[in-house]
Amino acid sequence: MMETPEKHTISVLVENKFGVLARVAGLFSGRGYNISSLTVHETEDPRFSKMTIVTTGDSAILEQIDKQLSKLIDVIRVENLTGSHFIEREMALIKIKTPTREDRSQLMQLVEIFAGTIVSVSREEIGVEIAGKSDRIDNFIELVRDFGIVEMARSGRVGIIRCRKI
Repeated sequence: MMETPEKHTISVLVENKFGVLARVAGLFSGRGYNISSLTVHETEDPRFSKMTIVTTGDSAILEQIDKQLSKLIDVIRVENLTGSHFIEREMALIKIKTPTREDRSQLMQLVEIFAGTIVSVSREEIGVEIAGKSDRIDNFIELVRDFGIVEMARSGRVGIIRCRKI
């Protein structure tokens, strides 16, 4: 059985300027690196944005990504969060088939167990919002797959280093 490469979460602080996202994405595609998820948001200081990039690869590839990102003019700081104590969250919106009362009841129990929120209901479908660690969302999706997933959207991972103890 082939081993799945480890996913790595990289936090990149960049100047909040036009074209920075394209340059970072171009760096990955130009070198054949895959981006599993990418989120970008303005920081508490509007001059800067933070990118959270999830990618796969071994330590040599991650070292290359770090070096290449650090060379980009608009990049302030690159941190590989993987292996450190960091806080990560993701959000998913999922429409799930529920043609029977029994299906709806079972799905509502799963949503409650996973601390999700029902955001829409029709005779045939229930819309669910679930947030948390990526593996928790993956587990929820696996459990509801047999109902039939109509549509799904995921935000991608966001992460920050945990507060350091004083």
